[in-house]
Amino acid sequence: MTTNAILLLSFISGAAPLPALGTGYPSLDGPPTFEERPGFAVFDPAAGTRLRTEAFADRIAGSDAVYVGESHDQKFAHLAQLEALKILAFAKKNKVIVGFEMLNSGLQPVLDRYAAGKLTEKEFLEKADWAKEWGFDFGLYKPLFDHIRENKLKAAALNVPRAVIKKIARGGLGALSPEEKKFLPEKVEVNRDPLYLAYLRSTYGGHGDNPMAKVITWDNYLLSMAAWNEGMADSAVKAMKRHKGHALLVIAGNGHVMYNAGIPWSVRVRMPGLGHLSVYTEDLEKLEEFGAAPSPLADLVWFVRHEKKPAVPAASTAVPAGRRPGSDSVGVTGTP
Repeated sequence: MTTNAILLLSFISGAAPLPALGTGYPSLDGPPTFEERPGFAVFDPAAGTRLRTEAFADRIAGSDAVYVGESHDQKFAHLAQLEALKILAFAKKNKVIVGFEMLNSGLQPVLDRYAAGKLTEKEFLEKADWAKEWGFDFGLYKPLFDHIRENKLKAAALNVPRAVIKKIARGGLGALSPEEKKFLPEKVEVNRDPLYLAYLRSTYGGHGDNPMAKVITWDNYLLSMAAWNEGMADSAVKAMKRHKGHALLVIAGNGHVMYNAGIPWSVRVRMPGLGHLSVYTEDLEKLEEFGAAPSPLADLVWFVRHEKKPAVPAASTAVPAGRRPGSDSVGVTGTP
C-alpha cells in the first residue's frame, strides 16, 4: 500500500490517516456505513472483484482524467463525486479542473467568477439561470462547488445548450445556425460501441408512446447523443489545454460515462496518452446481483444508497422539462 493511499483513506472513511504499517483498513466484508458519506462498496467489473479502499484511492490518484457518473437526484452519488474530488485534489496538489455537465459552455465566464469567489451563491444561481439551465436541486451540488472555491480549484462548464441538442435530434447538424455550431467541435464522431448503442436503443424505444417519436428519427437521435458527448468532451479538453498540468474530474450523468463510450471515449480521441478512470454510481441494492454477473458499465462501479423517490406523474413539473428521472437522453420534448 502506498503512502499516498494511506493518507487518502481518511477522505473516504472519515478517520485519521492510518500508520504506514497499520492493519486496520476498512473492511469490505460488511455492509457500508453511510451517515453523511457515500459509504464504500466499489466493484471492478473487469477483475470481477470488489476493491479495497486503498486500491481505489490509488486508481484515482494515478489518473489524469476521472469521470464520475451520477443519478442526478441522488444525494449519495454526489457525495461519492465529492470524495473522488478530494482524493484527486489531494494527489494532484489541487491542480484539478472540475468539469460540469450542469452548465453549458457559454456560462464559463460566470462559472469562473463563482469559482474565484467573485460571485455569491445567489448571484451565481441567478446569472447561470440554474433553475432553468439544469433544474435539479443545487444543494446536491453545493459541496462540490464549495470544495472548488475553498481550495482554489479550476472549474469548466461543459454542456451543450439543450436547444442545440433538440435541433439536432429533430433535424440533424444541418439544422443548426453558425452560432449554434460554435458549441460543437468541427467534426462530430458517432461511437458505435455495441453495448452503448443497445443502451441508446433502449432510451430511444422509450419514446414509442409519444408523438414526438414520429419527428425524431433514430439516426438523428444517435447523432444528437454523439454531439452532446463530443461537445462536452471538446470543452473538457480545451480546459485541460488552458490549464496545462492539471488533472480533470468530470461530473456528469451516468449515461455520459457508461461503457466509456460517451465523454471518456471522446476525450481519449482528442488527448491520447492520458490515464483515464471512469466510475459509474449505482444503487447499493443491486450490488449482489451485479457481483453475480458483472457488466462493464465503467472501469469501476461505486454502489451507493439510493433514496427512494415518489413516482412522478406524467404531468408533473417535478422533473426538469424534457427529462425523465435519472435520464441522460433526449427527453420526450426533444430536450436533453
